[in-house]
Amino acid sequence: MRMDHVSYACESDGLAATTERIATALGVEAVRGGVHPRFGTRNMIIPLTDHHYLEVVEVLDHPASDKAPFGQAVRARSQAGGGWMGWCVAVDDLSAFEERLGRSAVPGNRKFPDGRELVWQQIGIKGLIADPQVPYMLKWEGDPALHPSLARPSTVRLASLTIAGSAERLTEWLGEPVEQPLEDVTVEWIAPRGTPGIMSVTFDTARGLVTI
Repeated sequence: MRMDHVSYACESDGLAATTERIATALGVEAVRGGVHPRFGTRNMIIPLTDHHYLEVVEVLDHPASDKAPFGQAVRARSQAGGGWMGWCVAVDDLSAFEERLGRSAVPGNRKFPDGRELVWQQIGIKGLIADPQVPYMLKWEGDPALHPSLARPSTVRLASLTIAGSAERLTEWLGEPVEQPLEDVTVEWIAPRGTPGIMSVTFDTARGLVTI
């Protein structure tokens, strides 16, 4: 289990403008992602070091976004003004989470213009909707070279998260100490009895530390 990425729901001016603001603040260029047909969303990617990445995601006017929990989560966050929606951990086996949550993981995919396809299984979006401090879990499948963090070389590092919530709740959700998947990413826990969720993310860039 290791931290994989952080997700930012686009603001009212859309995917391109939101991504450009974040990329400019970090001093990098974003990479075009693509459409998630099963979820009714699309994204852009900012690769980071250490096999991490930042995803900026937008909900589409598509029936899938009404049915899929991921599409519902993106729509709700964007309608609230946009911002950090959640974070994700990658695991080798989702069966323990499927058993604990009482449901099966769902497939996800995104096609590249050259026909290659990024594929994965994910679970836990309903948990994130109910309690936005908790991550969702995914298992990457297919070609490891297609991992979004590898889309472009990067020197920007995900340094820290500020999360309204508690380490105890995250440990309970993950089934192991939350520090393990976070590795070198530090977390400041605030307002454990307040409205939960990611408050800010800090990146180590060529310009120094940048907090979004």
